[in-house]
Amino acid sequence: MKSVSRNNRFTRRRFLFGAGALAVGAALPDALFAKTGGEARFVAIILRGALDGLAAVPPYADPHYAGLHRDLAIAAPGTQAGALDLDGHFGLHPSLSFLHERYRSGELAVMQAVASPYRDRSHFDGQAVLENGLTRAVGSADGWLNRALAVMPARATGAAAEHALALSQNVPLILRGNQRVQSKSPQVTPAVDEDLLTRLADLYSKDDWFSARLSEAANMQAMPAPGTDNPRPQINARIQQSAQMAAAIMAADGGPEIAVLEASGWDTHANQGAAQGTLANRLAGLDHALRAFNDGLGPLWRHAVVMVVTEFGRTAAMNGTRGTDHGTAGCCFVMGGAIAGGRVMTDWPGLAPADLYQGRDLQPTQDLRGVFKAVLTDHLRIDRSSVERLIFPESADIKPVSGLIKG
Repeated sequence: MKSVSRNNRFTRRRFLFGAGALAVGAALPDALFAKTGGEARFVAIILRGALDGLAAVPPYADPHYAGLHRDLAIAAPGTQAGALDLDGHFGLHPSLSFLHERYRSGELAVMQAVASPYRDRSHFDGQAVLENGLTRAVGSADGWLNRALAVMPARATGAAAEHALALSQNVPLILRGNQRVQSKSPQVTPAVDEDLLTRLADLYSKDDWFSARLSEAANMQAMPAPGTDNPRPQINARIQQSAQMAAAIMAADGGPEIAVLEASGWDTHANQGAAQGTLANRLAGLDHALRAFNDGLGPLWRHAVVMVVTEFGRTAAMNGTRGTDHGTAGCCFVMGGAIAGGRVMTDWPGLAPADLYQGRDLQPTQDLRGVFKAVLTDHLRIDRSSVERLIFPESADIKPVSGLIKG
């Protein structure tokens, strides 16, 4: 990757510095916490279902964007319901006002056209690769962040016996392993079992009719309550409860330094919406949750890194049910007081027909493991040899993203 001046003509495959975008959706019920003993705080947020990165971070200046995304495209800044401008080429979805504030304060960076090594389109295989740190869905029963806990440098004496705390019914793969994890389930119960709906959608992913119907069922929770512009109260309750609980636990004396949150419901096969609608409401829920987390963490925010990822992106073109299908590359959001932000970082491939992956998806040009490695080495101070040998053992050619963490 390289940096280019904003005065240069936009060209294919380059860094873009501007703003960033984040996402943590309308269902944020699960969180896990790990004890390491230092000031640094790291929160990984997994959006399950595959976020549409071309809606969350619209490349509004790409000449092919509007024609592909059609009614789902976010308009250019300065127009009605337009994007929040980042750098003259990319913007943020208009629901992400808090993230835009963080970008303007230099605390938000966005990676665009990124992906894990996974290249098929199964939700659960994609999530497995995202979380196990390997290049395939099978081959490891533990997660890369659990392996990271095992080699985290000691920063304080008297560390708690429990290395991790989960606000979740089940510990996700990313934190499964030999390091001890304690779990606790939040009290807000979703009206629809979104995980079951996502599994069914994955099973019927090649059936357009069933995919659309299952997507509609999952999206009912994110529709505005009658007579309001807001997602239904139980959606907001889950987001607020999880974000506030995470901040309170991490900010307490002796609190954990590492947390994992997960949110389902991002599989928008049907009726996705643009500046308003299902996805917009989920993004608004994410934005409110992250503001609550920022407020609750208080002074520790300056030591924090919050990273938002998803298993893969979605198709560049709108489908026949006014949604998007499973894709390949998408976006990743990294924010916090420890981030050298205020920029979009991408080797942008473009959306011309010849530039699409398999003729349908945003082409991946950056590996998510490079982002993870930067956080592990530059923020959590794990030695590079352990990262390459134990945490991401099949990634010697993937270098940590340079300059992401403040020096």
